[in-house]
Amino acid sequence: AIVLPDIPEFPVIFFGVVKASGIAVRQNPRASIKELASFFDDCEPKVLLADSSVIEALHPILPKLKYIKHVIDLSSYRQILATTSSQRVEMEPEPGDTVDIAYTSGTTGRPKGIVLSHQTLITGATVAINAFEQSDKDIVMHFALPLYHMFALLLVVLTSVYRGGTIVMVPGLSIGDLFKAVEKERGTIFLGVPSIYALALDMADRGEIKNDLSSLRLYVSAGAPLSPESKKRFKEYYGLDIVDVYGATEAPTGYSISSLDGTGKPGATGKLRPEVELKIVDENGRELPPNEPGEIILKGCVMNGYHNSPEATAEVLKDGWFYTGDIGRVDDGYLFIMGRKKDMIIVGGHNVYPVDVEGVLYQHPKVVEAAVVGIPDKLRGEAIRAVVSLRKGEVATEKEIKQFCREHLTDYKVPREVIFVDSLPKTATGKIDKKPLRNSQ
Repeated sequence: AIVLPDIPEFPVIFFGVVKASGIAVRQNPRASIKELASFFDDCEPKVLLADSSVIEALHPILPKLKYIKHVIDLSSYRQILATTSSQRVEMEPEPGDTVDIAYTSGTTGRPKGIVLSHQTLITGATVAINAFEQSDKDIVMHFALPLYHMFALLLVVLTSVYRGGTIVMVPGLSIGDLFKAVEKERGTIFLGVPSIYALALDMADRGEIKNDLSSLRLYVSAGAPLSPESKKRFKEYYGLDIVDVYGATEAPTGYSISSLDGTGKPGATGKLRPEVELKIVDENGRELPPNEPGEIILKGCVMNGYHNSPEATAEVLKDGWFYTGDIGRVDDGYLFIMGRKKDMIIVGGHNVYPVDVEGVLYQHPKVVEAAVVGIPDKLRGEAIRAVVSLRKGEVATEKEIKQFCREHLTDYKVPREVIFVDSLPKTATGKIDKKPLRNSQ
């Protein structure tokens, strides 16, 4: 178990575990003791390597975690490196051996550990390298993407190491500090989630871009859809198109990646990659024709299953295909994401995909972020709630936002209510967290 902040030792330790044929379990150092104990009880790590503050917090319960045989903090890790000579590793891992277990939930129910093999991570990195045209000359900026999540591990660390490139780790969450580092280090690639790009746009709106960013050749977004309007504004300010990547922790690579030159269909997350397979299917698993919305399923770079959870694995892994729970459509080889199956809103018998409404909200000149959720409605089953945050200094009314939606949407897609917030809640990876939005008043 690796429970560390984003520090240079993190990838070194990860590769040490890999080389020794071990299995890495990367965890959030800010997780609660109850969450960490839940993860540990599921995978039963033999070694815990963590920041001293984490070990101190875990100290009262460590005697109960009898499967942990060795506890190493950063200071003792550095001492080991300084006083121990290198040794040849006797074990040689096979491509299909498990190398990483990535957890996706905490104390709410049983944790789901995503079991990933060496081959899966190699395939995942290779697809991205090909799409990004990455080389040993690239300098990748690592910023605001925790290494305990697959996005950063795969698309920042593994791709860079595989190609022999350079990683620049920028601490903190200041966009200004990131841009200073880009100018100083002459960074060539930046990867982020949509909320980071929203901050970059906000900074540009205020005229606060002071640094030379001309060395950057590639901006990449993953983790959640990025609105076409945000992409358009970003190119106006920063001069480059944002490259979208679609994948999942259970299928860790870009199954669709948009072209580096910005060509393609507006609104698409990108073009399907030839190295892997993607299909759109109906409720019975039958492949649907082009442009027909259905569930996205993936093959070619997927997990071995959920650790200790054969039932959960059987629900999503069928004949080598991973059933994502995402709704999408494919048009001429381009993927369009409609939303999650569980997030689809049924208004009076009509299917409403949140992304359609969110796309309109993002076109409003005063809106900086938006999310759409379904709420109970006695007459129509569900109604639409829009939660928006406005640009600094802007003021808008619920009536104004609804009228804007009426001008661009069918009547049943117009939100019944609009809630204004200073900022939308985010997950640890920067995605908009919709769960609390359904309960907010």
